[in-house]
Amino acid sequence: MKTILVPVGSSKNAQSHLQYAVDFAKAFGAKLYVVQIYNVYTKAGTMIKIDHILERESKSFLESHISSIDTKGVEIITKTFKGKLIDTLEKVCDALNVDLIILEPRTNSIKDEVYLGKTSGKIVKRTQIPALIVPEGYVYKPIVKVLVALKSAIIKNEGVLYPLQAIKNQFKAIVNILLVKTPYHNEGDFELIDEFKEMITNTTIAERPTTFQAVLEHYKSNSPDLLCVVRRKRGFFKKLWEDDIILKKDFHSTKLPVLVLSGLK
Repeated sequence: MKTILVPVGSSKNAQSHLQYAVDFAKAFGAKLYVVQIYNVYTKAGTMIKIDHILERESKSFLESHISSIDTKGVEIITKTFKGKLIDTLEKVCDALNVDLIILEPRTNSIKDEVYLGKTSGKIVKRTQIPALIVPEGYVYKPIVKVLVALKSAIIKNEGVLYPLQAIKNQFKAIVNILLVKTPYHNEGDFELIDEFKEMITNTTIAERPTTFQAVLEHYKSNSPDLLCVVRRKRGFFKKLWEDDIILKKDFHSTKLPVLVLSGLK
């Protein structure tokens, strides 16, 4: 894990979130990019050019955030970008060879009942960038135990296990897997490749309508420091994917960091 990116919003949690990102990056000896993406909407007929103003203000905003935390010797680079959120973020992550993006659940100060706000929800839903969602106010600590929840362990895409493998190796973490047999189960879904098998300490098989329901029933008994799930069009957040906003009442694990891997296939 060499390069980590943190998008910064205007939430009241931005400072503690950035501190977590710094602490996490230090554990890996990683470089940290702190970025803000802005878009410009102008009314027809206006001639005022405000790009340079927004860029300057955005840069100043990022620098003030960094000055308010303990950087602990981590290399931190601030960047501002103009453009549409998802397109710009994907291009930036590709250009900077980003290994992981660390997200706040809510990048803007919005209602308390919301778990993932619209911005974070879009990033998790619409990109394939590996993401670590860190709960509000969560203080960094080494990851001792990881729970991976999947309904299919078939892996076709190269490198999707890298963030999980890096975390396991760095923290010498125990990785347990919850394989969920849903009504859509196919033969071979639970066959783990050797790379995956080598990571796993314990395997649990549960038969539930969704991966989401199985996690709600099993994550407390596993007492993980990190929950790991996989992006699928109709996967872990299936019932939540109808909107970019995810409510806390629909996702009760709001005090547990969640690692979202890119699609396995």
